Amino acid sequence: MAGGRVVRTADRTIGSRRLAALLPADVRARPRYRALAEAVRSLVLDGRIPLHVRLPAEREFAEALGASRATVTAAYDLLRGSGYARSRRGSGTWTGLPEGHGPVGGVHLAAAAADPDGAGGPPVDLAVAAMGAPAGLLADALARAAQRLPEFAAHPGYHPFGLPELRAAVAARFTRRGLPTRPGQILVTSGAQQALSLVTALLCRPGDRVLAENPTYPNALDALRQAGLRTGPVPVSDDGWDLEAAESALRGTAPRLVYSIPDFHNPTGALMPSEQRLRLIAATRASGSWLVVDETVADIALDVPAPAPTASLAVRGAADHVVTIGSLSKTHWGGIRVGWVRAAEKVVNELATVRVAADMAGSVLDQLVALAFLDGADDALPERLAQLRSRRAVLVRCLERHAPQWSWRMPPGGLSLWIDLGEPVASALAERAAGAGVYVSRGARFGVDPGTFAHRVRIPYTLPEDRLEEGVRRLAAAFHDGVPLTPSIERPHWVA
Repeated sequence: MAGGRVVRTADRTIGSRRLAALLPADVRARPRYRALAEAVRSLVLDGRIPLHVRLPAEREFAEALGASRATVTAAYDLLRGSGYARSRRGSGTWTGLPEGHGPVGGVHLAAAAADPDGAGGPPVDLAVAAMGAPAGLLADALARAAQRLPEFAAHPGYHPFGLPELRAAVAARFTRRGLPTRPGQILVTSGAQQALSLVTALLCRPGDRVLAENPTYPNALDALRQAGLRTGPVPVSDDGWDLEAAESALRGTAPRLVYSIPDFHNPTGALMPSEQRLRLIAATRASGSWLVVDETVADIALDVPAPAPTASLAVRGAADHVVTIGSLSKTHWGGIRVGWVRAAEKVVNELATVRVAADMAGSVLDQLVALAFLDGADDALPERLAQLRSRRAVLVRCLERHAPQWSWRMPPGGLSLWIDLGEPVASALAERAAGAGVYVSRGARFGVDPGTFAHRVRIPYTLPEDRLEEGVRRLAAAFHDGVPLTPSIERPHWVA
């Protein structure tokens, strides 16, 4: 569009009016070069301006702000001096990151390798946003699965599409939530992570462009990257999705696939409004892109009703390009590796072929347990949600007591808080905290652009209250120990 109103990802330029609109109101009202530079730096760190995009020309940006050109020039000088911008002769000023803010690795076993009897006591793992299994429900599900296992043991045990009863149960669950679904539209997988990997293997080829929210679930990013796909960002802030940027990227680049977590987004906890979902469905359909909706945490609705499936909002036939994935990992237990894909039957048939090449079929025992879980899901979930509300309240009180200078937005659902530390020291804090026996997910792991979100950490409220209190106490002590935090070498680590 004319007038610099949108981010144009095709030529990696951000328009002057668009950038001005992203700035805080106080900066727009009375722009001062230091405040302006700090605001742009924060937008880069928070992923709301992608890396390696060209900033507006100084004169054009000054006009959009109603400021002097000298103010913008001084701000750009500060950004270049601190490493958040770079100039290319004849091509303007481009966003960047200081040296040392590099990519973050994919897999770590820090908690497993740690000394379980360290000086600070047993480790507290705040890197995993998932709960343990509900003991009574698990025992009952195992007993019911054991009773039925002999009838399946007389057969070879390979079910590439999933057990027919489980496919029917998942389909019925979608239908109850407002999206009529046949069992033939369901493929049972080994968790939502395998579901995403199978979908990308079928629908994409190495080098294809895909869009993902920024920030987003790190393991999903790893799956996209390991498939050789080129990821582009759709900014998600504490205020929600930048749909204007998403629509612009879809028009400009026509990506093969868009990966979205609209339901209690991981890590921000945001809930995408229905009108934005409809815009995203329409924009992906117009660009010929597949829309993969991750519903793994859709049932973790703490303050609002659970949302209907995104595909159910579109008129009949307008959401055939929407593929929905989900699992029982967050609502029940990650140890039951059962997830699913909901898509057109033709797509499901082709996915089953890809799945056979990956692992033949899933565990019959796990699927029988999952079937028992789904049979009692409506009875068990309310207690689970009440427990999460209580733990979330404990986490908030602990943060207010031990780290009052940190900030966050209370999410209406999901499993974690997306904490703003106020300065880009998350990686150094995570390293120091690990020495005190507490493990936390640094924000850089969640960024499409490596090195962004260096001022963020994700803290789940899934542990028991006493462990949350101990974890926050140790984390805050590491932050306040009197020795300045500095950027550190990123070490591979994992997130759930």
